[in-house]
Amino acid sequence: MIHVAVGLVLDNDRVFVAQRDQNAHQGGLWEFPGGKVDVGETVEAALSRELNEELGIFVDYAEPVMQIKHDYTDKIVLLDVWQIARYRGEPSGCEGQPVKWLAINELLAEQFPAANQAIVDWLVRQFS
Repeated sequence: MIHVAVGLVLDNDRVFVAQRDQNAHQGGLWEFPGGKVDVGETVEAALSRELNEELGIFVDYAEPVMQIKHDYTDKIVLLDVWQIARYRGEPSGCEGQPVKWLAINELLAEQFPAANQAIVDWLVRQFS
């Protein structure tokens, strides 16, 4: 099972999303930023590290939202989803990946991995 820390970076009614590399698992789909939790690493530490590496931001405070276990045909993922309540810096695509602020009411029009559907549904319920 692949353990992934996911951060919901919000700005009023918008959320920051990144597009997966075309050659990656679920390539070309939009996702919420984050990455794998390393062995011996806490979810909070992984979240801070990944968001700094991918977006160039420093997480000051985050709150847990949900855990999602999803079985793809080729792998099982466990997503630990956190809302980033306070951060420093302006998010950008530090690894060259396409990124954008997306209005929450536009989430349903974009393509996300199946494991992310519960996150999309939660955001729409919370912020619509």
